[in-house]
Amino acid sequence: MKVLHIITGLADGGAEAVLYRLCTTDTKNTHTVISLMGLSKYGPLLQQQGVTAYSLDMPLGRFTFSGLLKLYKLIKSIEPDAVQTWMYHADLIGGLVARSAGIKNITWGLHQSDLTPGAAKKSTILVAKLCGYLSYFVPKKIICCADKAAEANKGIGYCEAKLNVVYNGYDLNAFKADNSAKELIKKEFSISNSTVFIGMVSRFHPFKDHENLIKALGLVKQQKINFSCLLVGLDMCDSNQQLMVWLQQNNVLDNVILAGKRSDIPHIMNGLDIHLLSSSSEAFPNVLNEAMACGTPCVTTDVGDAVHIVGDTGWVAKPQNSQDLASKIVEAINMKAHSKGAWETRQLEARERIENNFKIETMVSKYNEIWNS
Repeated sequence: MKVLHIITGLADGGAEAVLYRLCTTDTKNTHTVISLMGLSKYGPLLQQQGVTAYSLDMPLGRFTFSGLLKLYKLIKSIEPDAVQTWMYHADLIGGLVARSAGIKNITWGLHQSDLTPGAAKKSTILVAKLCGYLSYFVPKKIICCADKAAEANKGIGYCEAKLNVVYNGYDLNAFKADNSAKELIKKEFSISNSTVFIGMVSRFHPFKDHENLIKALGLVKQQKINFSCLLVGLDMCDSNQQLMVWLQQNNVLDNVILAGKRSDIPHIMNGLDIHLLSSSSEAFPNVLNEAMACGTPCVTTDVGDAVHIVGDTGWVAKPQNSQDLASKIVEAINMKAHSKGAWETRQLEARERIENNFKIETMVSKYNEIWNS
């Protein structure tokens, strides 16, 4: 099949990463990608893997006539067997333009599970509600990346009969336990054997709630626990003034390492003893799966499908509750410190849960099944 993907943008995000993994893993079909905005991070990466990627260069939150005309012409010239759109704005524009170009095999992609005001932009909620109405007419099928995403979108009027949940899948050859990587990361950041090495891989964004995380770390420090916390991601650096204020206010400047963006995420996940997620809103948090695939247990807030992902292998705290998050972090640290056998079992179970439920091959197979139905 010739599969055409239309996505809002190709910056560093969860849906964008899933699109990249899908296109580069699925060798049965020919994939082409169109970004409504720019190529950003994943455009060049796709091109390096032989996937054709186009950019319409439309401005953020706005559509241009020239961009829509270019999209229409590209669809007509590509003549895809299936069109897969990603995220609300691309579902709306990509779906309508593909329909006008004569394409009927259109599948929408939903990757957001919290549409409450404040958690989502007003413009996003408006587009989502409009898509809810059009879902009865435009797409043949709709793929949701999480159970919570399906529930949330059904609640705003999406056609329930078309909703299909396909969990994100992960390359378990790239994300796996690696003792040499663990040693290298701990050596790079001068982490001693007596120090518990915790961390969070995430860009700086209100939904990630780093303030909640840092408040929790301050409470953990008050219990005289020897830990270092590695923060990796865009704007995780000392030039982030808001982040530095929070670190100072909670007296954890000496406990936190700001590493910025990194390209060696499997090594980072191996280096950590425990991975943390402090988000106030998520759909299907990729970082939990990536950490667990490396045998790193997780402490997470109860957002999106996080509870389903970690199962019995992790610890779950209430969102926006730093005391509860600190309590769960301490529980995890105490197990590692005092129950070696139980901790090693927890590590193995974390990896096994990803192997049994979230392999990339399973995701690719389910996408193909829907495109061909």
